[in-house]
Amino acid sequence: MWLSKQMKTPAATTDADLGVTTISGDSVGVVTRGEVRSLPVYGPGGYVWLPENGSAVLVMKGGPGGEEQCVSGMKQKQPPAGMRPGEVYIHGPGGNAVYLRSNGSIEIAGGTISLTGGTVSIHGSLLVNGQPYRPCHC
Repeated sequence: MWLSKQMKTPAATTDADLGVTTISGDSVGVVTRGEVRSLPVYGPGGYVWLPENGSAVLVMKGGPGGEEQCVSGMKQKQPPAGMRPGEVYIHGPGGNAVYLRSNGSIEIAGGTISLTGGTVSIHGSLLVNGQPYRPCHC
């Protein structure tokens, strides 16, 4: 009986913390209660995001002391060559992708694009295979 009274309840831990990135890229540094480096970046399937320096990010923790990793999405694939912090790359099966670049351009790649009663409005230049689009008046 006296032994059960001697046992202490474990200290409360936080399962997640809001942090600020100090090192950008696909392996980031984050400050929560202290700085932690080389944290892997996880995201939903098919979505690649590189947080910018100073971005608010969610840091997931697991285990009794918060030292174990847990999965909150899938591990990102390798970012596209030349991808800059803040840019967004969404990809799916079969090579379909949408790349939102920091210079304001949008790259769309993949198979058949189909609209059902939808509209695509383009403000700016439209390039097809790197060449300016010229409609065919056949």
